[in-house]
Amino acid sequence: MRPRQARRCGEVRDGQRVGEAGVGEVFGALEVAGGWYWGHGRERSRWWGAGGQPGTGRRPANVRGHPRPATVTSMVDNPPELGSSGSIHVQDAAEHNLQRITVAIPRDRVVAFTGVSGSGKSSLAFATIYAEAQRRYLESVAPYARRLLDQGAAPHVGSITGLPPAVALRQNHGGGSARSSVGTVSRVSNVLRMLYSRAGTYPAGAEPVDSDWFSPNTAVGACPTCHGLGRRYTVDEDRLVGDDSLSIRDGAVAAWPGAWQGKNYRDILGELGIDIDAPFRSLPADKRRWLLTTEEQPVVTVHPVREAHRITRPYQGTYMSPKSWVLHTYATTKSAPLRAKAASFLTAEACPTCDGRRLNPFALSVTVAGADIARAGALPLVDLADLLQRARAHPDTAALSPARRQAAEALIGNLDERLKTLIELGLGYLSTDRATTTLSGGEFQRLHLATQLGSGLFGVLYVLDEPSAGLHPADTELLLTALRRLRAAGNSVFVVEHDPAVVADADWLVDLGPGAGRHGGRVLYSGEGAGLADVAESVTARYLFGRAPDIRPARTREPSSWLTLYDVTRHNLDRLTVRFPLGTLTAVTGVSGSGKSTLVGQVLAATIRDHLGAADDQAADADAPEDEAGALGDDRIIAVPKADGLDAVHRLVQVDQKPIGRTPRSNLATYTGLFDSVRKLFAAQPLARERRYTASRFSFNLPDGRCPNCQGEGEVSVELLFLPTESAPCPVCSGARYNPETLEVLVDGKSIADVLALSVEDAVPFLHDLPTAHRILTLLDDIGLGYLTLGQSATTLSGGEAQRIKLVSELHRARRGHTLYLLDEPTSGLHPADADLLLARLQDLVDHGNTVVIVEHDLRIAAAADWLLDLGPGAGAAGGRVVAEGAPAGVFAGGTGLTARFLAEYVS
Repeated sequence: MRPRQARRCGEVRDGQRVGEAGVGEVFGALEVAGGWYWGHGRERSRWWGAGGQPGTGRRPANVRGHPRPATVTSMVDNPPELGSSGSIHVQDAAEHNLQRITVAIPRDRVVAFTGVSGSGKSSLAFATIYAEAQRRYLESVAPYARRLLDQGAAPHVGSITGLPPAVALRQNHGGGSARSSVGTVSRVSNVLRMLYSRAGTYPAGAEPVDSDWFSPNTAVGACPTCHGLGRRYTVDEDRLVGDDSLSIRDGAVAAWPGAWQGKNYRDILGELGIDIDAPFRSLPADKRRWLLTTEEQPVVTVHPVREAHRITRPYQGTYMSPKSWVLHTYATTKSAPLRAKAASFLTAEACPTCDGRRLNPFALSVTVAGADIARAGALPLVDLADLLQRARAHPDTAALSPARRQAAEALIGNLDERLKTLIELGLGYLSTDRATTTLSGGEFQRLHLATQLGSGLFGVLYVLDEPSAGLHPADTELLLTALRRLRAAGNSVFVVEHDPAVVADADWLVDLGPGAGRHGGRVLYSGEGAGLADVAESVTARYLFGRAPDIRPARTREPSSWLTLYDVTRHNLDRLTVRFPLGTLTAVTGVSGSGKSTLVGQVLAATIRDHLGAADDQAADADAPEDEAGALGDDRIIAVPKADGLDAVHRLVQVDQKPIGRTPRSNLATYTGLFDSVRKLFAAQPLARERRYTASRFSFNLPDGRCPNCQGEGEVSVELLFLPTESAPCPVCSGARYNPETLEVLVDGKSIADVLALSVEDAVPFLHDLPTAHRILTLLDDIGLGYLTLGQSATTLSGGEAQRIKLVSELHRARRGHTLYLLDEPTSGLHPADADLLLARLQDLVDHGNTVVIVEHDLRIAAAADWLLDLGPGAGAAGGRVVAEGAPAGVFAGGTGLTARFLAEYVS
């Protein structure tokens, strides 16, 4: 739900209100359905008039769909006494794979939705319950304002009664823009700027200014040199030439584009009289400097060398020096690979005017307790809280006028409450100026949770998407306290969750399954936690009640050699020396913010990538979203003073949870490459050969074979003005994506559209004669993704699903041995049963002579590793050190650090 027009709708950009309040506030991953309306009686009455009163919750005697176990019948048809708060009754829910389920869920409780990945948890909690709450709320909004909102389609459900206003907090990986920060999302920065405006100590003779002067995101507040970014980019001229022993024709200039454009610039230099066949170093110095750095753009007539396969004609060519090309490309291109290439020739340095502090000189001259706002914003939240407490008794504050002292006290009190909540959620190590693009999905969600804890709303339904994702067990305890606080304030809390600790702490469980996809979508159990133990079909019950399989290897592998990094300095890692055993599975653990991702995802990955150079198979993902600040952020090659053992690694594969595509046209089949084999199979059929169809005919992205009406999308959007935009199957192809002639080609009675509609598990036997496709499908099924369809849009996949698909894309290759696999929280978002399947595949990789390093919070998985590297002991400045290392049992026996305390149940 994203406002499209700022001032008419009260849009909030990065946590800061732009216009007047209207239809609500949205903060990136935070979605609101009815939360703001409490002060508006008319909208409130209209909400309840739309069907919010609790119903009987009685299920019809005969509900269409699969039969339910006896346990479910008793819990759903005859729900236990829920008290005066009542319950939410869902009748005939059929969204996605839900099989027309009916269930009663109590309000004013913490309710956990459980089940294996793909069982229907999110379909019930988000796509049905929250979606219906949002739809009803939007019906209460004025029609004109409703037009300005992205409205989702109504869920497929018979009825829902007893539904309160709802707020959804979803996972958001790398959300926000380059200017979005912890302070803007949590709204701490807004109040902090007001404190400096109203109660700051100004230079003698200066008049107080409004809070906009203290924001780097406003015209008056931003540094005039860097426009509030805090850094300036310059071209590193030493990198523009790769090998000066080569000639320009042979590729001496590294900072030019490839293909025709690079040849164009080369030929222009030849027309300008520069010897493009001589070694670059032999050219006169003044000519070398001019051709590399000139801002001139001479236009000449180019006479290209005639090519045998085509006629070449003279043309007018415009020269652009490598330096100019880098700056122009970095500033204007929308291509991620081109932007990354340009960034490799740039150097980022602190702005000389503001010294990286992003603000104008006047704003930096105003202080509170002796600190300017840039210094305050750079402090960890725990230290910022201490600074504000000192400010209360600081002589500068005492010297203020009574009115300004009163303002200082009120604003510091407000900040104190906000910071207290953030610190209680385990985020005290973050600073307010920390960019949200550097946060994990769990950190981002907890920021929004902190905002809701301070909102004081009553009677709201909060729906959370795996709030424990990215949390160490020690941090999970803080999360549970926060959820209880929301419940104690009179709210209902629904969490889609896999973490046994969170599930066990919930007041009520709704377990779906028993399997995924068409094998799931049924409510196996709805009731208090202890009752789930008696549900034989429930996979979740095995992991909650001590029946989980032992996944630890029979023996601990001995390292084949060691890879050692010396004096690592990066973020909170300070001159750290750390070693990784090769030929083993290593788990890197530690509390959130201890430095795990910095060490593995940045330092180790960059060191190996730098060592391998062109031999590294890790290609840039053209579909991956990029930081608006550019590619010069934390992903630039990071220098390590010294490293040993690099020669033992021949290949690097880094697998993260970024989406595998940004458009609906990208899907599982196209990403893994198996669709190439499928298209060739159809092109080889007699009818296709008779009609001279090639494999490209069976691509829904090309005009020849796709449906002309929907352009291969399979669906069309219907604009309904005041109502939500509806998507419907294309009336011409009925959702098949292809034109009738293409669909006439069949393989064993199935068209290309039928194959895309197959689930992975059904496609395994169907495509058994295609070795590559069959191998990929088998791996996908083995790793727990058998419920996905081949044509499922990449935009609908979770981060955990995307990561496993990426891993399969690597696993099916024939090359084995001496590869280093780096995975960032691979079990995040996975049911323990699915995590077991993933672990088995990782163990296979190690058994074939590879090395696997995972950043992991699931200590059950970490305990199955050969080597455990624990960072900490705390987060931020209190972390970044090796607390313990060794076999998991040895780390537990040593008893050092928080991880050792939580390992007991997994290694004993």
